[in-house]
Amino acid sequence: MEEEESNKKPQGCTVKECQNMIQRSLRTPMVKFLMEHMEKAGCKLRDNFIKAVHCEQQMSGGYVRGDGIVVCSNHVELQDHVNQVVIHELIHAYDECRAANLDWSNCAHHACSEIRAGHLSGDCHYKRELLRGFMKIRGHEQECVRRRVMQSVTSNPFCSETAAKDAMEAVWDICYNDTKPFDRAP
Repeated sequence: MEEEESNKKPQGCTVKECQNMIQRSLRTPMVKFLMEHMEKAGCKLRDNFIKAVHCEQQMSGGYVRGDGIVVCSNHVELQDHVNQVVIHELIHAYDECRAANLDWSNCAHHACSEIRAGHLSGDCHYKRELLRGFMKIRGHEQECVRRRVMQSVTSNPFCSETAAKDAMEAVWDICYNDTKPFDRAP
């Protein structure tokens, strides 16, 4: 899940505007690459696999097993944000596609997919971090990924804060260095 982190509350956009931005994101190289690799891994994506919805929760989007990706129109305003949410959530979908036994109630499985999504999607690029108000330059990327993993995994009803932290630490090296389907982290 892509949680909101800024102190500024986005105004959001309409579901229709968001759906149009999703359509534009489908033409971006990174989204096309991830979708092609899902297909190669045997996961066919339905036409409405990624959809815009109005969300009650304070989040930008999410991946729901068997249902696809939602982008929360009321929490996104910019094309770049929609692209980021789609990429982040496609990495979760790819993880589920390639791992038949992925169990989202298992804190280590959830943490691993969040580590990969945070690291590979560009969520933690230093420019994004500066815009969120996090000013550290050296070592910011791993610190950001860890912060965002904890934010997501602790929202999992099966994972206490301690369980989330322990799971993240246990799988960190393997999952952070797993860049599939990319040759290296983009």
